[in-house]
Amino acid sequence: MLFIEYPPCGTCKKAKKYLKGQGAAFDCRHIAEEPPTREELETWREKSGLPLKRFFNTSGKEYRELALKEKLPAMSEAEQFELLSSDGMLVKRPILVKGDTVLVGFKEKEWEEALR
Repeated sequence: MLFIEYPPCGTCKKAKKYLKGQGAAFDCRHIAEEPPTREELETWREKSGLPLKRFFNTSGKEYRELALKEKLPAMSEAEQFELLSSDGMLVKRPILVKGDTVLVGFKEKEWEEALR
């Protein structure tokens, strides 16, 4: 299992604590130091079944500074994937990748089901 996090993030800390409490074995990856590649993002989006917009960290400083709320609707999917892969801080976190299951953000009930 792969746990993609930004260590100072409170939600990431909560999710990591939850995983440890469940006795789950996982590898950690720092999203800012090793951002997801475009290929990873495309695969994860397909496996998650989520709209691409859900992969954006809409509460992040970079998202606001780039005025992405206004720009994203006019961008192609290819441009959005390219943008996401250019800066890990634009990507919503944490991300949990377990086989064909990909969870974006931490919702305890979703994670509980995925760990079964």
